[in-house]
Amino acid sequence: MRLSSGGNPLKLALTERSSQRKGVRCSAMNVDNSRAMFSPGQKFQLDDVIEAQQFDRDTLTAIFKVARDMEKVEKNSPGSQILKGYLMATLFYEPSTRTRLSFESAMKRLGGEVLTTENAREFSSAAKGETLEDTIRTVEGYSDIIVMRHFESGAARRAAATAGIPVINAGDGPGQHPTQALLDVYTIEREVGKLDGIKVALVGDLANGRTVRSLAYLLAKYQGMKIYFVSPDVVKMKDDIKEYLTSKGVEWEESTDLMEVASKCDVVYQTRIQRERFGERIDLYEEARGKYIVDKGVINTMQKHAVVMHPLPRLDEITVDVDDDPRAAYFRQAKNGLYIRMSLLKLLLVGW
Repeated sequence: MRLSSGGNPLKLALTERSSQRKGVRCSAMNVDNSRAMFSPGQKFQLDDVIEAQQFDRDTLTAIFKVARDMEKVEKNSPGSQILKGYLMATLFYEPSTRTRLSFESAMKRLGGEVLTTENAREFSSAAKGETLEDTIRTVEGYSDIIVMRHFESGAARRAAATAGIPVINAGDGPGQHPTQALLDVYTIEREVGKLDGIKVALVGDLANGRTVRSLAYLLAKYQGMKIYFVSPDVVKMKDDIKEYLTSKGVEWEESTDLMEVASKCDVVYQTRIQRERFGERIDLYEEARGKYIVDKGVINTMQKHAVVMHPLPRLDEITVDVDDDPRAAYFRQAKNGLYIRMSLLKLLLVGW
């Protein structure tokens, strides 16, 4: 396992971290100068991307700078070949459109190649009973980096503990979705113009939504942040996130009035009520579905600079007549996923 057990993996003071990578023992020593850590040619500070808590504010800023550079990469330019010769394996045990395609597009736009399994739960040896660990040990022999989505919370951590190559968590059940959180914060910065001193409403399925959990962890890195939780009772934000925010000094508030909250916020982050997480309890799903909808009435209460975001896919929780409003940022948000994932692939495989 290559994740730091002491919280922030970048704070290596007083410790020497050793890792085993392809049979070669490597050590990372304490670095006092953060600029040196992010200078061209330096190794990326993380070996894997598993959870949002891995990132500190300086690293986020540096990643976003690389993502802005990725926006400028053009076909057949020198930058479009920086991952030539590298292979990425995508293992998706749950359905995905944006995450899988954006990762595959990111790899190809930087000159790399892709090995893909779209429905690994049904069409891989997992259907025959193969363990996740055995699958990872096999796939790492064919590739240089693994991007994995799994239906079990904690599966990405297990994969990272097994693999000798980088692993990126593309969503693990109701656990986390760190690359989505990165692109969300990047989008907020691009759309609102700042990250300190803003108000964010997290709306919808907050109990099962891995995107809002990861996003809450990252928003806690910024000063003067206030977070509103707006959700049906059956899918309220879990206590571990509330306790984490409180421990970091982040103000949060639960509300049942979406209209009022939307009028105050810089960002309204809507999410889908996830039927697949309710199992046999369809009655609970029906109770939660349709309770909070962003429509013209809601968006007309919002400030001119504010934005509506959504990790997608949406069902009916944002009405289609909102799409033409300039404050509807969710498709721009999805496009930003390409640049964030290009930057992560570049950093994990070749460094700053």
